[in-house]
Amino acid sequence: MTSNVTLTAGQKALQINLNDTIYGSFVEIGAGQEVARNFFKVGSASGTIAKTMSAYDKDFSDAIYGKEANGRYVSKLRLEKMLDHEYQLLDQRLNRDNYKETRFFIFADTVSTINYSKTLKGHGWIGLRFQRTPDEKPSDFILHVKLNDQDAKLQQETVGIIGTNLLHACFTQNDPKIILKSIYDNLSKDQFEINMVEVVGPAFEDIDNRLLSLTLVKERMTNAVIFTPDGVNQQPSDILYKKNILTMRGSFRPVTKVNIDMLEKGLASFKENKKVDEKDIQILFEITLSNLKANGKVNEQDFLDRVDILCSLGYTVMISNYRKFYKIIEYLSQFTKSRMGLILGVDNLVDMFEEQYYRNLNGGIMEAFGIIFTRDIRFYLYPFKPKENTELLNSKNIPIHPRVKGLYNYLHSNGRIEDLDFNPNVLGIFSREILKRIRACEVGTWEDSVPNGVAEIIKEKNLFDSSTCNL
Repeated sequence: MTSNVTLTAGQKALQINLNDTIYGSFVEIGAGQEVARNFFKVGSASGTIAKTMSAYDKDFSDAIYGKEANGRYVSKLRLEKMLDHEYQLLDQRLNRDNYKETRFFIFADTVSTINYSKTLKGHGWIGLRFQRTPDEKPSDFILHVKLNDQDAKLQQETVGIIGTNLLHACFTQNDPKIILKSIYDNLSKDQFEINMVEVVGPAFEDIDNRLLSLTLVKERMTNAVIFTPDGVNQQPSDILYKKNILTMRGSFRPVTKVNIDMLEKGLASFKENKKVDEKDIQILFEITLSNLKANGKVNEQDFLDRVDILCSLGYTVMISNYRKFYKIIEYLSQFTKSRMGLILGVDNLVDMFEEQYYRNLNGGIMEAFGIIFTRDIRFYLYPFKPKENTELLNSKNIPIHPRVKGLYNYLHSNGRIEDLDFNPNVLGIFSREILKRIRACEVGTWEDSVPNGVAEIIKEKNLFDSSTCNL
């Protein structure tokens, strides 16, 4: 019978220590040697630990791992240098003839805990380089974590458990999704979040890091992940810090010419703003998790299809848990105080003023709009014309309930809502209609509605369940 009891960090450390096929080093910077301590405390560590080290002094650290051009020691680049250097030393100093049955590992972390005045939050990079078998090339499992405990000692203890869980899971589990979930053993999701994950090497050769990143959002290990045009998941602050962020939310299923027109017109208006520095603009195409769900479940292939197309067009993509606009605004504003922009359609703006969406807040819609009013955000509204004989809807005539009309008027009269120009030739394109035509194999009826090159990608890769069409 299989036990469902979760092992403590100490029990996991002891299991590793008693396994004479696992041997390696721990190198930790910034938050103490909390992970190594777990392995020393339980005993029998001499059969597991080759070396432990903590190079706190920057000059010593630079002498060992080299200087960082950007001066940042808590970074992915620093972590990778630590893993490279220490694994090379392990290989050089240990005669493989004496360790024929041994699987080597290097555990490394570079962590900054919360400061005394609590103005700088804790975060860090944590990684494990390890062998599944003695004759296999090593693989990496790398994380970026945000530490939420309000005490440095508690954050240090959390790091110790995270690292122990990671090392144990990598040697006892094959599925990286299970490894990710195991990292939260004996910890709560309130204590820390994982907002970036990357796995490489023979142990993970069939793993798509984008799907692993999607797991972070699905399992609520974080609220948002970001992919750059190369399809690589990035730590959000590396992309968004101090930027003029311009976000457009949509289904992009598929991306159409109307989406591109919205972006081009919104970007042109955003650039005209005196508080926007063109060189600091970061464009985000945002898709909410709820938008990825079909029959209550996330369709992973559909997710990959959308990301593939948007990234191929050169755009940065965000997947988030934020259904409500005030939450995404609050999230983005933690990275920047600079002016931000949000491009949206009429239906999105109307939804933003629906009181029913804020019933979970004690202050209701006023609490949500308090966040919106205090952020430097501009809304760029793209018009809507559902049918040829209907009125064009824009900021001047959209249907806002009289009870919240005052809130709307405040935003509108203060220039926080701007109408965008539009291309009338693409206004009538709707993603849902294009998707229907693709799935119905209606060749020649939808290709002109998507940006240049997108139709070819859809046909070549049989995206959006079009494989039966022989496009």
